[in-house]
Amino acid sequence: MPVYEYRAFDIKGKSLKGIIDAESVFVARQRLRKTNIFPVDLKETSVEEKNKVPTGRSIGTLFKIVSLQEVSVMTRQLSTLISASIPLVTSLTALISQTTNSRLKKILAQIKEEVNEGSSLARSISHYPGIFSPFYINMVRAGEASGALDIVLERLADFNESRQALRGKIKAAIAYPMLMFFIGGIVLFFLTTFVVPKITGIFSEMHQTLPGITIFLISLSSFLKSFWVVIVFVIIGIFIGLRYMFTKTIGGQYFWNKIKLKMPLFGSLIHKMAVARFSRTLGTLLDSGVPMLTALSIVKNVVNNGLIADAISEVSRDVEEGQNLSATLSRSKLFPSFVSQMISAGEQSGTLEKMLYKIADSLENEVESNITMMTSMLEPVMILIMGLLVGFIVISILLPIFEMNQLIR
Repeated sequence: MPVYEYRAFDIKGKSLKGIIDAESVFVARQRLRKTNIFPVDLKETSVEEKNKVPTGRSIGTLFKIVSLQEVSVMTRQLSTLISASIPLVTSLTALISQTTNSRLKKILAQIKEEVNEGSSLARSISHYPGIFSPFYINMVRAGEASGALDIVLERLADFNESRQALRGKIKAAIAYPMLMFFIGGIVLFFLTTFVVPKITGIFSEMHQTLPGITIFLISLSSFLKSFWVVIVFVIIGIFIGLRYMFTKTIGGQYFWNKIKLKMPLFGSLIHKMAVARFSRTLGTLLDSGVPMLTALSIVKNVVNNGLIADAISEVSRDVEEGQNLSATLSRSKLFPSFVSQMISAGEQSGTLEKMLYKIADSLENEVESNITMMTSMLEPVMILIMGLLVGFIVISILLPIFEMNQLIR
């Protein structure tokens, strides 16, 4: 059944936008008028438009992004409807009416159309890689194959919510130190560039021999005042260049992944988060009936680190040759020894999925406690650094004044 986008007015003259599925334009207009909605523009969403759902954040779609939270809510609602023995097409219809995001509403309507025409849910959502990841699609495919789609969707919602919760905790932990650093940097820049020259201008008029620390401050202030626009553009240019190199070139991506794992303090956190993501994703996939080799090929794309992804590829090849997962992981330097030991215990007891969940929980708790500890240390360190810099400026200004007082006496 075709899907139409419409612009209309209601009986009170209020402007409305939305989508509707109907057999034809005429039927769509009739159905809208019956609900006191009077369309002024009605056009069909074509298959070509469906497949043009952007995977990135283009300017045109910047304010129509489908967030991970919206996908999680939609997934849980669909799981609840299907578990109540409501047919899939009817469940999708109910979801469309409940969804407030116009882009997600449009996508769900197109998915419903394909499912109504006989396509599987996994195949329908695979047309939207910007919204549904390969992990999500394969989970849904496994759920449809096993007849436990509602259970798999519930696990998907749990998985997405746990990821959101961890991200939220990390963002909340680093928000205050970052804000302090940003505001402190602006204040210091403003003091050095615009306030200090007005004060130090008095010293140059008096032709007094100035201390070295004051001369250095005056030189720095003059340089920043004269070239601050150039400095800003240079910093932006360096940032854009490094971003391009580290994200768009294979060598740059590999080099950046290596740097991230070896960074002081943050390297171990990034490493633990990647291994935790590997464990939770693999456990969720296996728990939903996805074969081991397929699960490993999906997991290597979600760890967000090229070095660990290469290690997973090697593990996958060894598993394909008949080796145990724990044995292959134990040979890799990128996976802690306790990970292979717990996986080995899970393989022997037949509880591999539960062990993978435990590994993920342990690492995530460790990351969370480490971040809390680091941020509690960062705050006083940043205050100390800001205090020292402000003290440097104050002392540089006060020293010549003290010398002037000595001369007067």
